[in-house]
Amino acid sequence: MPPGGGGPMKDCEYSQISTHSSSPMESPHKKKIAARRKWEVFPGRNKFFCNGRIMMARQTGVFYLTLILILVTSGLFFAFDCPYLAVKITPAIPVVGGILFFFVMGTLLRTSFSDPGVLPRATPDEAADLERQIDITNGASSGGYRPPPRTKEVIINGQTVKLKYCFTCKIFRPPRASHCSLCDNCVERFDHHCPWVGNCVGKRNYRFFYMFILSLSLLTVFIFAFVITHVILRSQQTGFLNALKDSPASVLEAVVCFFSVWSIVGLSGFHTYLISSNQTTNEDIKGSWSNKRGKENYNPYSYGNIFTNCCVALCGPVSPSLIDRRGYIQPDTPQPAAPSNGMSAYGATPSQSDMCDQDQCIQSTKFVLQAAATPLLQSEPSLTSDELHLSGKPGLGTPCASLTLGQPTPPSSLPNLTTEAGLTDILPLKEEHVGHQFLTPEEAPSPPRLLAGSPLAHSRTMHVLGLASQDSLHEDSVRGLVKLSSV
Repeated sequence: MPPGGGGPMKDCEYSQISTHSSSPMESPHKKKIAARRKWEVFPGRNKFFCNGRIMMARQTGVFYLTLILILVTSGLFFAFDCPYLAVKITPAIPVVGGILFFFVMGTLLRTSFSDPGVLPRATPDEAADLERQIDITNGASSGGYRPPPRTKEVIINGQTVKLKYCFTCKIFRPPRASHCSLCDNCVERFDHHCPWVGNCVGKRNYRFFYMFILSLSLLTVFIFAFVITHVILRSQQTGFLNALKDSPASVLEAVVCFFSVWSIVGLSGFHTYLISSNQTTNEDIKGSWSNKRGKENYNPYSYGNIFTNCCVALCGPVSPSLIDRRGYIQPDTPQPAAPSNGMSAYGATPSQSDMCDQDQCIQSTKFVLQAAATPLLQSEPSLTSDELHLSGKPGLGTPCASLTLGQPTPPSSLPNLTTEAGLTDILPLKEEHVGHQFLTPEEAPSPPRLLAGSPLAHSRTMHVLGLASQDSLHEDSVRGLVKLSSV
């Protein structure tokens, strides 16, 4: 009943405090954390759109320029040239032009928005296991004064091929793979990084890249040829200058097509040669299979037939993506190993780890002092000066040497302990021990840096807690309280 004699007490609801929390700071009501996808923590320098469905390089400015040039040139052609050509020549001209335009845009977007064949990076466990294998394999030949070689040799169709170790991805790259410095990824069957499409060109998108440049060459030649035809037909009716005035867009289209057709057609011819010989741009530039390196040097990936090489490159199955960028991250799944940059595995610097160790040591010291001081204050309300001669009593100095190992020296302004007045000023009596304030971990003197869980720290803690005699425990607590009070 309430004090005033009012009505009955209202029912109150109490929330039970969770005692099974793993940490003091953990809330009893846990919030459900949404699962993250792998593209959100992808280590490479890429940009993702549409929830990871679109993957591009970080530098996409030139890609937008390519898109604008194709759209503007084709749009002007369909708007100003096709109506006249459909009437004067044939309506098939805009139809063929539209088919080429949509094929060019489809292959461009497919090349730019797809995974070129990125190889997943090694997890920390896989990287450590690989390092052990390298040390075991090259331990006898390294001699201890130089790092072991980071290459392996495999034989492919009778040709020896070296597999190089990637220090960023922590893997041995498979044959024909290379690390792209712009995207920061190892790409399978790496051809080159093309800024015009805003992506790397590799195993999974090379065929679409080739079809893009080939169809773009046809579209450029198609537009350029019929723009010239349009101008010639108009000039026959009204004169050349009047024809240019009547269709100024045709002039712009002709200029753009004239300066771009040479590079596009030349690039298409170069990649046609590469496909027919089953080579990559990277291998051709380096001269990996050139006869200049020796008569026995040949391309082990060629099928010896131009038709077969073209069919394999253009009609073979598309390999699946290996990075699973839209998959969910499992809580127990290890993340890829990042390049070593002086940080610990959890992102903390060594100084931060030392601070955590110091806090743990301070908490342990405070707990021991509190546990030891309680029986002393309850059983011994006062002490005589004979019991506190620090320099003369051997039993007091021996156990305290292990307790205060590494502690800072007390200040020189310590009061005289030979009188009972000075002792009562420092040590509280039985009825005053309730209000005694212990130092917080931040105010306490810093203990020596001991790694949490190390054998040395464990042995010292067990030595303090394992004191058998009650006198030794009381003497240790007196020494600790004296030092804390003096500080």
